[in-house]
Amino acid sequence: MSAKPAVGQPVPAFSLPLAGGGAVTIGGPRDRWQILFVYRGKHCPRCKRFLGKLNAALSEWTAVMDVVVASADPADKAQADIAEHGWSFPLAHSLPIQTARDLGLYISEPLSEAETEATFAEPGTFAMRPDGTLMLVDISNGPAARPDLEELLDGMRFNIDKDRPTRGVD
Repeated sequence: MSAKPAVGQPVPAFSLPLAGGGAVTIGGPRDRWQILFVYRGKHCPRCKRFLGKLNAALSEWTAVMDVVVASADPADKAQADIAEHGWSFPLAHSLPIQTARDLGLYISEPLSEAETEATFAEPGTFAMRPDGTLMLVDISNGPAARPDLEELLDGMRFNIDKDRPTRGVD
């Protein structure tokens, strides 16, 4: 069984390649808050609905924090998702399965080649303070359980504005 993510502790910085080129660093100290949304990959229609809602509200999110979306998919699938859906958030790809495990994510094998051909990470959300510590975690073992984006953004604004402490550190 994987250990649960260590809220209140630093997230060791790691880099992932971005669809379209370049890379993004996740975790570690930075100038702003950062939120990472991990999605299952190109094969998941529920992920597309969730990320479509995120993209529609992206300017509200980026006014508060840096947003990154990532999956274990290879570059070609990530680029195809951007082309198909017109997403404007940074989309990272090639999330190593061991890194996903280190984050506490659930890992799944494809049910068939029609679903996808590679092991993938199930959904997760990770909000990090500017000092790189993990403030909030939401993980799921399947595509149907996701945070409500409007509630999450409202809660993050409250936590940031009131400098609320990290909860659930035990």
